[in-house]
Amino acid sequence: MSDIASAFSRGKAFIPFITCGDPDLETTGRIVREMAAKGADLIELGIPFSDPTAEGPVIQAANIRALSGGVTTDKIFDFVAELRRDVKIPLVFMTYANVVFSYDPERFMARCCETGVGGIIIPDLPFEEKDEFQPVCRQYGVDLISLIAPTSADRIAMIAKEAEGFIYIVSSLGVTGMRSEITTDISAIVSVIRENMSVPCAVGFGISTPEQAAKMSSFADGVIVGSAIVKQIAEHGRDSAAPVGEFTAKMKAAVI
Repeated sequence: MSDIASAFSRGKAFIPFITCGDPDLETTGRIVREMAAKGADLIELGIPFSDPTAEGPVIQAANIRALSGGVTTDKIFDFVAELRRDVKIPLVFMTYANVVFSYDPERFMARCCETGVGGIIIPDLPFEEKDEFQPVCRQYGVDLISLIAPTSADRIAMIAKEAEGFIYIVSSLGVTGMRSEITTDISAIVSVIRENMSVPCAVGFGISTPEQAAKMSSFADGVIVGSAIVKQIAEHGRDSAAPVGEFTAKMKAAVI
């Protein structure tokens, strides 16, 4: 059993995403600590991959910058172990199936357990193939977090019934990135989830303003923001901690 539920125990959760190693792990550490201090309830740590198929250009560029800087999965695990000396909020990884396979799934989940990473999101893992990872995730107490997309339709109930940690509701079709408007009927998706499972659900993909966050949190238990944060990191580089912290505070205030 992970600690993910605690992120949703104090009201609506704000969940920021950051790519580890962009522009370097030292900066990532400063940003994570600042986000935690400014109200983030759970943080998604992206392990960079050379072909991040679910990501738009902003996060793709962050992956390239991180990999070009020499970040590796081993370095990220060591980084998280150090981070855990003072960062106590729940942490989850977001990465791709090849990253876990190449590292070895059992070794990967064992290190998650050792370093206090409570869950993993694998966007290129179809629900029907989750048994590739589910047993070893459960062995080490790591929640395999399910994604539900606008196209999930009659699969929503099936996915919800087996969900762990929280459900990641993908707000829009396509890849990650900031959007001026979100037209998906999130309330209808949440309604089906609630009928089948009590696990919290958070909405991501395309949310970039406090107004959007407030609207999405009126339907769901939390809001996930990635590209808007990664864009700030691209702009500010090693000086990103302060502006990202200010943004985190604004977004957290919007979802309470």
